[in-house]
This record gives sequence, C-alpha cells and structure tokens, in this order.
Amino acid sequence: MDARGLGSGAIEHVTPLSGGTQNVLLRFSRGGLSYVLRRPPIALRPNSNETMRREARLLGALASSPVLHPRLVAMCDETDVLGATFYLMEPVEGFNAVTGLPSPHRDSAAARRRMGFALVEGIEALHRVDYRAVGLEGFGNPDGYLARQVGRWNAQLEGYKQYESWPGRIGISGIDEVSDWLSAHLPSASTPGIVHGDYQFANVMYRRDKPELAAIVDWELASIGDPLVDLGWIVATWRDSGGPELPVLRVDPWDGFPRAEELVEHYARFSTRDLRNLEWYVVLACFRLGILLEGTYARACAGEAPAETGHLLHQTTLALFERALLRVRKRRAH
Repeated sequence: MDARGLGSGAIEHVTPLSGGTQNVLLRFSRGGLSYVLRRPPIALRPNSNETMRREARLLGALASSPVLHPRLVAMCDETDVLGATFYLMEPVEGFNAVTGLPSPHRDSAAARRRMGFALVEGIEALHRVDYRAVGLEGFGNPDGYLARQVGRWNAQLEGYKQYESWPGRIGISGIDEVSDWLSAHLPSASTPGIVHGDYQFANVMYRRDKPELAAIVDWELASIGDPLVDLGWIVATWRDSGGPELPVLRVDPWDGFPRAEELVEHYARFSTRDLRNLEWYVVLACFRLGILLEGTYARACAGEAPAETGHLLHQTTLALFERALLRVRKRRAH
C-alpha cells in the first residue's frame, strides 16, 4: 500500500467478512479510509492465484460501466506479500439477503417484490456490456461455450475422486439422465457477453435504505459466454421455481417476492435475447451448481472441509438434481 500511495500508518480495525465458503475477505482501515482485501483460501488450489487476477481484471474493466460492483483499488500480483495474489476494493455498504432482511425490507411485501426485480435488472445490465469495448477480449472463449459445459463439469466431478471416501457420482440420483438430456438438446447460443457464473441472492448486496442492489459480488466464475446462463441460474435457485426447496440460499420472509415466471418476463422487457430455450439453461444451472457444491462435500469426506458444511451442500446438490430431473421429465412428457 505504501508503494501504491494508499494511505499511511497502521492497518486497523481488521474484521473478517462472511461471503462464500472458499476465499478470504477482510475489511480494514488505514489513514482514515476503509478497504476490503480479497485473497484465496489459506490452502491454495492450483488455480487460486489466477482466479484472483481474473476477478481483479474484471472489476477494473467494469469501472466505467453502469454495472453495480465493488470498485477495484489495487491488485497485488506478487505472492511474496501474503503467500498468494490478492486485491483491494472499496467496501460496499449494504446487506446480503440470505443473512437476514433488515427493516424496511423485512416489513414490506412490496419492498421484497422490488428486490426480486432489482436482482434481474442487475444482471441484465451486466449482459448489455460490450466485453470487447471494456478490454475483456480473451477473458473467456465464447466459441462453443455451451457445447463445452457438460463435458467441463463432468470432468470436474470426476476430479473429486482424488478425495478419500467420496462416494462418487453414484451418490447423485439422476446425474447421468440430466447430463445426457443437456447434451442432446443443446440450443443455439445467444450473443456472447459477460457471464457472472454464480448469480443468485448470496452473491449480491442490497442497499439498506431501499430495495435496490448495492453491488454484485463474488466474480470467481465470471467468463465470456452465453449470458442466459445467469438467468437460468436465478430460476434454478429461486425458491418457488419447482421441485424440492434448497437447504441453502434461503431468504425470509418470502411473501412478496415475484414468481420465477415474472422474473423471466421482467428480463425480457429489457433484453432482446431469445428466451424460448430458457428451460435448457435452468437445467444446466442445476447441473453446474450441483457439481460445484459437491466439491465441498468431496473435500469434507476427506477431512479437508467442515463435515457439517459438506453435508449441507451435498443435500443441496441432491435437491438441485431433483429440480433438474423434474424439468427434464416434464419436457419429455410434452
């Protein structure tokens, strides 16, 4: 920070922030200003440092866009400072809905309805950004993006075999049926754009004074691809979108929030994208997120993650695949 001219004196008021189960977030003050540090987990993974570099590059690229995001302050590419790459960003003043709704959001069904529509508007604004114009050429390969998804995530699942005692894909009912259906019904991709990759309530912050977004956070899975993946992700994780309730990502009270169908209609008011194949994207979202969460369960089986967290996320994976199967079989019935 001295070398970058970022304040002077001691680092004070260090506070860990919750956010995800993987990376480290710390808020601190220096020279009268507040910062948030984001770094990989202490036990680094092979791609941990590159993930931080990508996140910082993306936040920097969004600086001049209308997308609500934490402003990047500085990136440290060297690993000899903290043992990993890391970056600093400005704090976001707001709250995460899955940790509880404060007043006035808790007290008003109308406010909660607006929260749902604000969630959709936030991601649609991202999808309108010209990734080339903001310097993100090469950030991801949009060619064949959808065609790569099933193979890429099946390979990730196979990689979990390295963890002792993980029961494997046999422990996830319907995974092969969902995988085969996705491969057989691949839609034509929509116009490429920036994809957040994990867009749902846990990865946005809301303003405290009104039911509007304060920022989109946790850009770890961001890439260049088909933005309808994000809309599918919202529907896949939405509380009343069909199938069993998810044990995580719960927001209470729920009354007032729009139905999943209303969210899709709201997105369509702003976007020119063809939503006729959205069901495929919803099933893909269940597939991707389920496999992603299963990774924590696999690590928990090997004693490398908390057992309670692993079990909770495994139950969420099972629920997501039940949701996917429900949609697949309903499509086949028609």
